[in-house]
Amino acid sequence: WQVLFFVGLLEVPFLLNLRNGSVDGTGNLGFDPLGLRQDEEELAANTLKEVKNGRLAMIAISGMTHHYFLTGKGPIEFITQI
Repeated sequence: WQVLFFVGLLEVPFLLNLRNGSVDGTGNLGFDPLGLRQDEEELAANTLKEVKNGRLAMIAISGMTHHYFLTGKGPIEFITQI
């Protein structure tokens, strides 16, 4: 219960922004200690890289799942039998 309470406390700033109507759906919660949002071109390039990386990860997980359904062996089991 302590962990759930602590995680709930971490959500308080988001809920306050949600109540104020300042959440725009981009995931920008105002946390930028390194100042990475100063250059708009670099921000757009990094955002595109992050989206592409996420899509590639989803395809990889999907491939591993389909491989398991077809062969009945997970990726580690399959590699150790080669």
